[in-house]
Amino acid sequence: MVSNFHKHLSEILEIPEESVTLCSTHYQVKHFKKGSVLVREGDINNERYFVEKGLLRMYSIDKIGKEHVIQFAPEGWIISDSTSQMLNEKSRFYIEAIEDSEVVVMADDFLFKLAELHPQVAERNQMLMFNHIKNLQNRVNALISTTAEERYMDFLKKYPNIMLRVPQWMVASYLGITPESLSRVRKELAKKNFEV
Repeated sequence: MVSNFHKHLSEILEIPEESVTLCSTHYQVKHFKKGSVLVREGDINNERYFVEKGLLRMYSIDKIGKEHVIQFAPEGWIISDSTSQMLNEKSRFYIEAIEDSEVVVMADDFLFKLAELHPQVAERNQMLMFNHIKNLQNRVNALISTTAEERYMDFLKKYPNIMLRVPQWMVASYLGITPESLSRVRKELAKKNFEV
């Protein structure tokens, strides 16, 4: 039922899959219908979400009501508002199911319990957090210093097949451009590929 979750954590934390099972009282599997909101702005996000099946997204809403997609989480990805979780602050984001989804919800003490069994988990988790920060910095840099076409190409590498699963406006939001600009980028790329 949660075989992807066990395998994923076993690999990234470098521990036996059985150890994840031993901590099963600190996570639960939940099913969310498309459109369900797991976290709302103003909530304290004290859980992490692993996507077994389906697709989640994290986004914010600005003062004029416009949505800004921060992250997509397809199968095999973990998503949470790390700032809210680590600093016990109110979240500035929403996390929503954009497909019917099966999600492993990890309690905030789940990794601590794993670290009791395997002390190296704390160090591996710290490295994963540093990697997450690096990816966020790269994303911010890309938003301010690369072209829409470059951002779109990077998006396709990072999220293969997501274009088939989400509305174009969500992808445009993630890229920091309008849906019309995204259409132009896709047309230009199609011409280039056609001419090659």
